[in-house]
Amino acid sequence: MVGTGRSARELGQAAEALACRHLELQGLRIVERNVRFRCGEIDAVARAGQTWVFVEIRSRARRGDAAASIDWRKRGKIRRAAQLYLVRHFGDHWPACRFDVVLVEGGAVQWLPSAFALDEER
Repeated sequence: MVGTGRSARELGQAAEALACRHLELQGLRIVERNVRFRCGEIDAVARAGQTWVFVEIRSRARRGDAAASIDWRKRGKIRRAAQLYLVRHFGDHWPACRFDVVLVEGGAVQWLPSAFALDEER
């Protein structure tokens, strides 16, 4: 963004912090942030009761652009990273899980619970 004096990385970190605060206000507990694997990254891992939630956070200066940027390739990377996370922490006995998306656009936060599935096709 031109003229803000903040780098794209700083803006992304601010959006992630805002998104995580929003989820906590909705009753989720943030367990980890920025979990990286070779195949991809999970922006936030949270708990909603007994359900583990893998969260993709997208931010854009303008409204309407963020959701479109989570295409099937990006969802595949998130799913593969989540599978590695589950194997690392739970072995062969995975708990219930879901994939949420939080959009931060033009200062507004929109939470999309269960935005896509672990076994989704293109």
